[in-house]
This record gives sequence, structure tokens and C-alpha cells, in this order.
Amino acid sequence: MSKITPGKLAGLKAVSDHRGVIAAAAMDQRGSLQKSLSKERGSAATGHDLEEFKTLVTKVLTQHASAILLDPEFGLPASKHRNGKGLLLAYEKTGYDSNTPGRLPDLLDVWSVRRLKEAGADCIKILLYYTPFEKSHINDLKHAWVERIGDECRCHDIPYFLEFVGYDADGGDEKSLAYAKRKPSIVSGSMAEFGKERYGVDVLKVEVPIEMSFVEGTKAFKGEKAYTRAEALQHFRDAESTTHKPFIYLSAGVSNPVFIETLELAAESGTKFNGVLCGRATWKDGIAIYAKQGAQAFEDWLNTTGVENISNVNHALKAASSWHSKIDM
Repeated sequence: MSKITPGKLAGLKAVSDHRGVIAAAAMDQRGSLQKSLSKERGSAATGHDLEEFKTLVTKVLTQHASAILLDPEFGLPASKHRNGKGLLLAYEKTGYDSNTPGRLPDLLDVWSVRRLKEAGADCIKILLYYTPFEKSHINDLKHAWVERIGDECRCHDIPYFLEFVGYDADGGDEKSLAYAKRKPSIVSGSMAEFGKERYGVDVLKVEVPIEMSFVEGTKAFKGEKAYTRAEALQHFRDAESTTHKPFIYLSAGVSNPVFIETLELAAESGTKFNGVLCGRATWKDGIAIYAKQGAQAFEDWLNTTGVENISNVNHALKAASSWHSKIDM
């Protein structure tokens, strides 16, 4: 357990609730959100659309969240409407270059940790596509990248949240049964790697180590089995055992009911997870409403269904544990 510095401690407290649980909403989607809005509307979504969408989500959902994750490209206007809650800012470019093998990451050109902190960030968030099964020269590039950002965050004494999203290094389908069977080792291997002190990561933002639609005996089960319920519970415990760092779950684009059931499974396993950074499971179904009916209709939807969605998440978070026990304060 490493001793936490004053700036990092203040940043973590700023994005957590009174229990030391991170109950944060995520609204840093850029490219994917623009595509979804354009598709629903039948014409191109503009930068103004993204700013307005993010502002409405922030204004409504931060009344029920401990913090909001935004991007500095379209999210800064929204950051003024966060109801006094904490702010995480994303530092990476959206997406990856599909012409280059390995899903290599890149940082935003005109931003640095210093500038993100000046823009009001309490914490810095990075997304990295990662699998321990990738070629070693590709992972070496990624490890150095993560170290570099860790040193930048240490220098500016601000918490570093690393989000890693797994993929099939051989280009296979991530929605397949074969991938579902490999996912536990991908998640556990990534948690073990980035929990190492050299990276300077303060909070791991992780996928759950299973694919819910392949867990026999769940409501989300679609008929093809990768794991029994008991095996799924053990995968949660195995992933947790790989690190002493605080970690939180991401919703990975699943529906609200599936994410709630996932958190219930995590609770049943006895895993001491420290919260969530949950985006699409709260606001995804409002994309079509904003695109077709406009801002007011979307705000009305957020105030009813959106609030219901985040309240479901908060209820499931009663099973989360404080990060205080994992940090030497």
C-alpha cells in the first residue's frame, strides 16, 4: 500500500461520495456519440449537438452522481453545470486508427495534464485498448505510454484513472463465445499489469471479467454458455485478487438492466469494488429522443427515465466498498 499525496487524495475525495465510493457518470463519448446521433437523425450531428447533449446529461445526472467524466473537446461547457460534483477529464483522442495494428492510443494534441487541471479537472482519465495476449512490441509501446502519463500526473499531483478495454489480438469477434471464454484472463491480466507501482495509476477502471450474456442462470443469458453462475462469481474474485489498487467498473455500453444485474453478481461474489463510472447504461436510450425530438424532450426524458436509470445504479452501489481501505492516507 503506497502513501497517497495530498493532491491525489483531494482529487479522489472530490469524485467520491461520503462513503468513499465513486458513483460517477460518464459522458466523454465523442466519435461514437456523433455517429449515433447522426444515424438517428438521418443527418450529420454537429459539435453544438455534442455540447448540448453533454450539458443536458451533466445538468440532470450529476444531481444523482458523485462526479462526471467529460472530454475537453466538447465537454467543457457541460462542466459548468455539474451541481458542485467532481470532474474527471479525458486525455486521450477518441477511437483508434484501424489502419495501424494493435489499436494504439494517442493523446489530445493541445492538452496536457497541466492544462486539464487548469480547466478544472479533479482527476485525469485515460482509455487504452489492451490485451495481455497482444504482440510484445505493441504492448511495450502501450506500457511506456501509460508510464509517461503516470509521471505527468505525479508531477501535477492529480489522480490518474486508467480505463482499459480488452479486444481480440487476432482480430476475432469480441461478441463471440470464444472471446467470452478468454475475457476473464484478459481482464485479470490487465489488472495485474497496470496495478504495478511503476505506472502510477491510482484507480483502475475495469470491465467486468465476464460476458453477461454467456452466464448460465442470469436474466441476461442468451442460450450459449461460457460459464456457470458459480464460475462467473469466481472470475470476479480472481480478477480482484490480482491487484491492491482501488478499481471501479465501467458499463461497456450494456443496457441498464444488464448492468444492474452485473453489479448484483459482483456483490454476490463478495468482490470489494469501489464504484462505477457509468455512461451509456444511463443515457444511451435518450440518443434517439434528442436526435428526433430535440433538447427539451431529451431533458424531460433524462429527468424521468435517466434519473430512474442512475437511481438503479446507485441502489446497486450499496454493495460497493470504500477505496479508503486500499490507500494509505
